[in-house]
Amino acid sequence: MINFFHSTIGKKSIVAITGLVMFGFVIGHLLGNLQVFVSADKLNAYAAFLKETKPLLWGTRLGLLLSVALHIVCTVQLNRRNRSSRPVAYQEHDLIQATLPSRFMIWSGAFLGFYVVYHLLHLTVGRVHPSFSHTDVYGNLVSAFQNPMVSTVYILAMVSLGFHLNHGIFSVFQTLGLNHPKYNLLRKIFAVGASVVIAVGYISIPVAVMAGWVR
Repeated sequence: MINFFHSTIGKKSIVAITGLVMFGFVIGHLLGNLQVFVSADKLNAYAAFLKETKPLLWGTRLGLLLSVALHIVCTVQLNRRNRSSRPVAYQEHDLIQATLPSRFMIWSGAFLGFYVVYHLLHLTVGRVHPSFSHTDVYGNLVSAFQNPMVSTVYILAMVSLGFHLNHGIFSVFQTLGLNHPKYNLLRKIFAVGASVVIAVGYISIPVAVMAGWVR
């Protein structure tokens, strides 16, 4: 088990598996947040259900925290291993061939990491929210996104998430051995489609608040 963790294949597998865990969470979190378009009562009832179901809530949080930690550690280690093993000329050639999402993979991930900390302090803990309520999640969200600066940072974070998902979803199939020239186009279509739908879904919330559609 230790040898597997220290091997390149092992680290890539861990990055892929933890990426799938986070991908599932991102989808579930989005579906929950989109209830803001239904009604305040619906979103608040959903939030209350999560708080009351502590084993589910904390099991998800701890599993997600472990996945994020392993994902970051293995990604950084692979990146360092990659840089130390490649000659300069190959690095330059690889940069030319790389897609835009893959070039910004590390940076989009780093930005998302910092944003998640702020997001938790803002809308989960309420430490940096000027009028935080533990029961009115709908009100917290609306009042937060009425601030153009908060909405702008959120939108930039979701654009970064889209870039990160685009490359990550495409790569995970290859890492897990589901790679074949016949299906590569389908992989690309799925990666682009899923990343765009998820990013646009999240971005639609602050846009709707700023436009006055959700108030």
